[in-house]
Amino acid sequence: MKLRLNIIFMFTVAGLAATAPPLLAQERAYFVTYDHYLEEPGHLEIAVANSSGFPRDGGARHAPWLELEYGLTGWWTAELYLEGVTSRRDGSAFTGWRWENRFRPLKGEHAVNPVLYVEYESINEASRIQKEIVGAGRLPFEPIAELREKHAHELEGKLILSSVVGAWNVSENVVFEKNLSADEGVEFGYSVGVSRAVGTLASGASCRFCAENFVVGLEAYGGLGSTEAFAAAQQRHYVAPVVAWRLSDRTTLKASVGFGLTENADRALLRLGFVYELPIGVRK
Repeated sequence: MKLRLNIIFMFTVAGLAATAPPLLAQERAYFVTYDHYLEEPGHLEIAVANSSGFPRDGGARHAPWLELEYGLTGWWTAELYLEGVTSRRDGSAFTGWRWENRFRPLKGEHAVNPVLYVEYESINEASRIQKEIVGAGRLPFEPIAELREKHAHELEGKLILSSVVGAWNVSENVVFEKNLSADEGVEFGYSVGVSRAVGTLASGASCRFCAENFVVGLEAYGGLGSTEAFAAAQQRHYVAPVVAWRLSDRTTLKASVGFGLTENADRALLRLGFVYELPIGVRK
């Protein structure tokens, strides 16, 4: 019950923040795939989101999370995640935290823009936000109270490659993850995404429903086994249409429905997010 109240509080605060004076912001439509755009230096991005997984045999679980992303420099963005899980059948739990860092080694725009990503995760087996898919095998479906007792320290790396092709963004991510709490080898995953704004020319008037305020796209992601086994028959793969709606210069709504393509994947993954950007330490 306490977790549910906290979730309601976070969404209420985010909704009130949407009435603040506007400031130019840019937000990717993807939930899993990263592009090469970092947070502006001195700006704090606050996001609340939820992933709802619907397994093929029932027993849906909902995983809310809070993101705090800060632009430290023009080439370094850091982000803190706090996450939880809730289910009508077996209650709720706090599932851990993640500390993410993204580094952009090259200045300016290039045909391919690389970004290096490193994340430390302190989570338990009840985690369901599925911010990335790695390895192989189904997610465990024991009771949440039992899964929360199985804690893990993990280190994750990504190579992010992102390009602008006309009005389109094309991004590819290669994922490497190592469980530091168990001898499981290194697990691999991927995500790819394409997206673009619906409109390319601003209308010149204040308009929340104008085409240029909407970004649509498609992303695909999944696990690719590990150094121990490729395990193709046990992998989880998804394809997901995505949409982002810029409500104001500071606020964005995002949504995605992922469809499981393999037997071990959930039948569907519904993701919803609200993003608010706040300048708290703007630097010259």
